[in-house]
Amino acid sequence: MTRARDDMLLLIGAFKLVKAALIVALALDLLRLGPTGLVATATRWATRVHIDPDGRHFARVLTAVAWLGGSHVKVVSAALFVYGGLFLVEGVGLVLRRRWAEYFTVIVTCSFIPLEVYELARRPDGGRAALLAVNVAIMWYLVWRLRRRL
Repeated sequence: MTRARDDMLLLIGAFKLVKAALIVALALDLLRLGPTGLVATATRWATRVHIDPDGRHFARVLTAVAWLGGSHVKVVSAALFVYGGLFLVEGVGLVLRRRWAEYFTVIVTCSFIPLEVYELARRPDGGRAALLAVNVAIMWYLVWRLRRRL
C-alpha cells in the first residue's frame, strides 16, 4: 500500500476517534448534569462558537433533551456509550492499520446508512446529506481498499 492510502486510513481512524470522544463526553455530561444542565451547557457552548441556539435544528435537539426523564437519561446515556464504543473500536483498529478494523468499519457504516437515508428523506438538510456523503465515501474507500488486497 502506498503512503497516501495509509494516511487516508489514519485520517478515517482519527475521525472515528474524535466522534467516539464527542459521543462519550456527551453521555458523561448527560449523566453528570442531567437534561436541564446539559441544555444550559450546550446553549453556552453554541453561543461561544457562534451557533444560534434558537436555530431550527439545534433548538429541536435541545428540546428533546430537556424532555428526558430520569430513567430515560440512563437509557440514552447507555446507548451513547455503546455508540461511542463502536467508534472507539473502529478508530483504534484503523489507526493501528488492522484489517479486521476495515471490515468492521464497513459493516458498522453500512448498518447506519439506511437510517441516514431515512432521516434525510424525512427531514432533508445539508448536515444530514453531508453526513451521509462522508459515510458513503468512507465505506466506498474501505471496500475498494479491501478488494485490492484480495
